[in-house]
Amino acid sequence: MNASRPSVHPVEAPPLTDAAINVPRVRLKDIQGMPGTPGGLALRLSQFVFAFVSLCVMVSTSDFPSVTAFRYLVAAVSLQSLWSMLLAIVDIYALLVRRSLRNSRVIVLLTVGDGITSTLTFAAACASAGITVLIGNDLDKCAVNHCTRFETATAMAFISWFAVSPSFLLNFWSLASR
Repeated sequence: MNASRPSVHPVEAPPLTDAAINVPRVRLKDIQGMPGTPGGLALRLSQFVFAFVSLCVMVSTSDFPSVTAFRYLVAAVSLQSLWSMLLAIVDIYALLVRRSLRNSRVIVLLTVGDGITSTLTFAAACASAGITVLIGNDLDKCAVNHCTRFETATAMAFISWFAVSPSFLLNFWSLASR
């Protein structure tokens, strides 16, 4: 009885040349939008800009403290601004020193932080949108209120939330795929 057995024949690797050594390696896990990538930095900066604009517009009105939803919006976009600016600085550092932010503890921290801040920002934007509609459409009091500013601040908070969502989803996906 003659049983066939597979045989493995070694193959020599091509010699390394200077050109092959200097070629930057592209990793499959470097998806733009993840921490430590230029896309991730762009997302963080857009989150910061829109949250900060929302904060500035809302604070520029004199009567925002009289409505709880607007105070909540100010608190939520303040937290979002701080979080996004902090992570933008971390992304800039990671890009400058060419460090990877793929450590599982870092990814957990970023995922939880993005989840909390995005939930707070979305809830505050929804509450503020409801109050803005109430003031503008239902009570017809835009003549005595700052409806345009309230609408602008609410829209900027929603846009900031739209910019946080990809960061959260990419971090969560990275965490789940480990």
